[in-house]
Amino acid sequence: MGLLNELIELDKELLLFFNAMHSPFWDSFFWQVTQTMTWLPFYITIIYIIVKSQKAASIITIISIIIVIVLCDQISTNIFKDGFKRLRPTHDQSIKDMVHLVGAYRGGMYGFVSSHAANSFALATFVSLLFRNWFLSLTILCWAIFNSYSRIYLGVHYPGDIIGGLILGVFVAFLVHFVYLRVFPWFIFMPHNTKLALQKEIALKFKSYYPGVIAFSVVIIFSVLLIASKYFLKLI
Repeated sequence: MGLLNELIELDKELLLFFNAMHSPFWDSFFWQVTQTMTWLPFYITIIYIIVKSQKAASIITIISIIIVIVLCDQISTNIFKDGFKRLRPTHDQSIKDMVHLVGAYRGGMYGFVSSHAANSFALATFVSLLFRNWFLSLTILCWAIFNSYSRIYLGVHYPGDIIGGLILGVFVAFLVHFVYLRVFPWFIFMPHNTKLALQKEIALKFKSYYPGVIAFSVVIIFSVLLIASKYFLKLI
């Protein structure tokens, strides 16, 4: 228990360290980053490219992505949050008065693991496995990191909650992708003799510039947020 208590205290110290680095501009920026609707164009771009590239077979890919997100959301909430019942920093009596809040937002009662982090890293991992493009993988990984860090900035998750969500998200994404590679050939024939060959065949269905389009959508949204965050202050 001594080591566990030390890790919990370290988690609190790290939360206060990162959460203390705030300003009105970054309050606005990370408030927008953490909103699901902010990334709607990014999600639509992914879906559009998958449908355009895989045609009827895209339904299997889209269903797989939905399963990844639903599993992460349900596991993080119903198993981890309800199971561990670890209070968020904003509800923990020992720390809540030291946490910088944005828009008086405190989140739900429990925070381990972060559903935001689980969902973000799960999507990033699955899309990376699907497209097999280093530039897209790097861009979407940065997106997942920023999206997850926004929860620390807002004071509603400890770094440990984010790390737990990251591990859960990556695990679920690999698990669903493992099943996906065995189900996908039932619906569309692709010449392959190994799992790696099938992955390459699936990736080749996407035009070479499509990963760049998805990555560009992320960059554009981040750029808009950086430029316009000072105008979003009144929305918090």
